Amino acid sequence: MNRMLTGCLGLAFLAASALPALAYEAFQGPLGLLQKGQGTYEGYTLLAPQDSTMTYLLDMDGRVVNEWKSEYPCFYAELLPNGGMLRHSRIPDAAPNFGGAAGLLEEFDWSGKKIWEYKCYTPGKEVSHHTFEVMPNGNILLPVWQYHSYDEAIAKGLDPDKLGRAMLPDGVKVGKGMVRGIWPDVIREVERGTGKTVWEWKVWDHIGTTPDKFDINAFCDLGNIMLWLAGPDWIHLNGVAYNPETNEIAFTSRNLGEVFIIDYKKNGGIKYRWGNPGNYGQGRLPWGYGKDGSQKLWGPHAPDWTPEGTLTIMDNGCYRPSGNYTRAVELDPKKNAVVWEWKPENVKAEDSNFYSAFQNGAQKLPNGNWLITTSSPGHIIEVTGDKSVVWEYVNPVREDKVYALSNSHGGNGDPVHKALRYGRDWPGFKGRDMSAKRDLMPAGSPDWLKVFAGCETVPMPAAKK
Repeated sequence: MNRMLTGCLGLAFLAASALPALAYEAFQGPLGLLQKGQGTYEGYTLLAPQDSTMTYLLDMDGRVVNEWKSEYPCFYAELLPNGGMLRHSRIPDAAPNFGGAAGLLEEFDWSGKKIWEYKCYTPGKEVSHHTFEVMPNGNILLPVWQYHSYDEAIAKGLDPDKLGRAMLPDGVKVGKGMVRGIWPDVIREVERGTGKTVWEWKVWDHIGTTPDKFDINAFCDLGNIMLWLAGPDWIHLNGVAYNPETNEIAFTSRNLGEVFIIDYKKNGGIKYRWGNPGNYGQGRLPWGYGKDGSQKLWGPHAPDWTPEGTLTIMDNGCYRPSGNYTRAVELDPKKNAVVWEWKPENVKAEDSNFYSAFQNGAQKLPNGNWLITTSSPGHIIEVTGDKSVVWEYVNPVREDKVYALSNSHGGNGDPVHKALRYGRDWPGFKGRDMSAKRDLMPAGSPDWLKVFAGCETVPMPAAKK
């Protein structure tokens, strides 16, 4: 039952659609906890609103169990096995910002005290961005944009008439500033607690035209937005994941429309890639209206390894010629195929309740459910393996203020890159007070579970055993 709540007949005061049992339009309407059914993976959800200084740990009813405060807004956060919280915070002047710039890792203990930070921002040279990966040894894998000049790019094979169209020797305007040169990605391993660099892997070292290399002239030509989504930010790596069983690292590239696997430590080229074979001459590139070619991923984000050795990926679906829609996919590299996916019933973005052109994240939970986030509207759902929606939450926090309705202020809460669910047996919770400390929602907010209780909704069965 691929359904999300929207409202009930007779609730005309809501800005959401009034039709029962349809998908909730997460751009306008009720905020907070909207749905809680049978078959959920019980635990606590980490909510990191991006334009806020606060990060929250919520129980299944959306109440605050713990919270952390930073000086800075957030991009992404994770809990640590010791009960602490690691946060990729956004230094306000960190640049260039192609979308996802952060620049500062901050570690807080359970009580909220900051115990360590690592600044990865040197103006004109490098800036860290997007998500990170905490490795089994406690070290952190971090994506970093690193500067190379236009002339260096030409020497590497840049064709001024291809990707070079989106780059100029004297720079191009990105956002509020002028960006010069090219900023290919680095995956850096830093030692937590010291910030010492212990390992690096650089796209720049693996440029070529064979499938195990990155073609400096290959990118997704997105027409009039090319200057922003290509050019200096040619790869736009946006998430890393480490598999200790195979000693492999996976990462996604928004601008190439692919997921990649490399060998950790060997510092070699691409071991496996999937999503857009036209980039290396083994498939058809998209062409014309409605013609996707051989491309399978459109703006992919947030790769993660599962215990089965598969990869979870969010396929944003933006600029897809056959129609924009967002989906979560599970890719089996051994089978070279998607083995599970979830997408809204109304798959086209103009009709869909669950779409975000930017960011997004998916987490496969131990019981087989999925926690799926569309970032721009801060819309989070839990979906069972048989694709029933059993939990639904829309971020109510906007710039550290909390709202019950989006039309109270003209929009939803802050974007949420990727919410994470932690089971009750998470090591960091041992010996902690896990009771609810307060309700996150403003006083007097409607209890949306009770409001929707009288709706004629589609039953939400428990996950199949």
